[in-house]
Amino acid sequence: MGIVHLVASTLAALLSAVAVPSPDIADCIVRRARGRDDGPAFARAVERCETVVVPKGETIVIATALNMTGLRDKHISMEGTIKFTDDITYWTGNAFFFDFQNQSTFWLLGGHNVLLDGGGTLDGSGQAWYDAFAQNSSLIRPITLTVFNGQHITVRDITQINSPEWFNFVYGSNNVLYDNLHINAVSTSNNTIKNTDGWDIYRSDSVVIKNSVVNNGDDCVSFKPNATNILVSSLQCNGSHGISVGSLGQYPGIYDIVENVYSTNITMSNAQNGARIKAWAGPNVGSGIVKNITFNGFLEENVDNPVVIDQCYETDAALCAQFPSNTLIQDVWFDNISGTSSGADKSVVASLACSPDSRCSNVNVNNVSLTPPPQDGMATYSCQNLNVSGNAARLFGTCSSTG
Repeated sequence: MGIVHLVASTLAALLSAVAVPSPDIADCIVRRARGRDDGPAFARAVERCETVVVPKGETIVIATALNMTGLRDKHISMEGTIKFTDDITYWTGNAFFFDFQNQSTFWLLGGHNVLLDGGGTLDGSGQAWYDAFAQNSSLIRPITLTVFNGQHITVRDITQINSPEWFNFVYGSNNVLYDNLHINAVSTSNNTIKNTDGWDIYRSDSVVIKNSVVNNGDDCVSFKPNATNILVSSLQCNGSHGISVGSLGQYPGIYDIVENVYSTNITMSNAQNGARIKAWAGPNVGSGIVKNITFNGFLEENVDNPVVIDQCYETDAALCAQFPSNTLIQDVWFDNISGTSSGADKSVVASLACSPDSRCSNVNVNNVSLTPPPQDGMATYSCQNLNVSGNAARLFGTCSSTG
């Protein structure tokens, strides 16, 4: 035998001797280990198995942060419940942290071609966080699930309950699909469920969110900086702050982009806002552009502000006048929007408030039928510093620098 063949056969024998055997089926089924943290076993199963099952009727308890990034061709079938502990001391020191808006998360899920489904429940154990945040508003509360550096990620047919803060964060990812999620945040105390957004999309492209129901206490969906090519379709949002572009232009020296967003067939009930674009103004803020945004087919009932452009978001009016927003808003359509308002100024059903110097352009309003509560008289359509186009433009009259 030649030396080359001898080396090759020896190497093959060594590799065979150390080869990792295929996992048994039992290794790919994650069950509750009584009194212990199920996080490490869950993470090992996902690393080793193509398909991992949390069985129906089973609740696994996660007490340590889950890093499931860099996966490839994985299926997590969550038929039972994955429940994160409410150990605030642990999570405030050990969750995964992001610089953006001072966020953290329980679970990073990423890689290529990953499916999370199964009909089960993802439980953020939020009540302890709702109560703690009422006492300490600087508390950093974890997002339940973050799709991080992922491509072709699908999350479908699951329920999410009681996230401490945002339910879903899409970060640095593309081709992400959410389908048939039921999201619900409920406080059992007098402390409210603040900042429990359904979805926030950041630095991501080609994201679809559809066929879902959201009961929460903040944005139903929020398009954060550098969210592009987004479709949101067939959502029922209750108690939310709306389908929101932004907020944008918050950080000095940063240029934000939100482009090519289409939101359609949305039912918005008992909400603070309906279809909304929000950007910062004032000194020491950033800049950016919002372009090609469509809100179509919104049915809004008991919504404080059904249609909103706000280029003075979280900014004092005097500072906003002195330092207008640096975020341009272009090519926007509010189409086929109907329902009722309920805000403090209940007669105002639409408010398009732009900064001066043509910060807003090509804003179109078509087929809008919004009414205030009967006791509040005729509907008022308010605008500032823009020319409104479309077949409902006449409702806004003439927009001037003073409103």
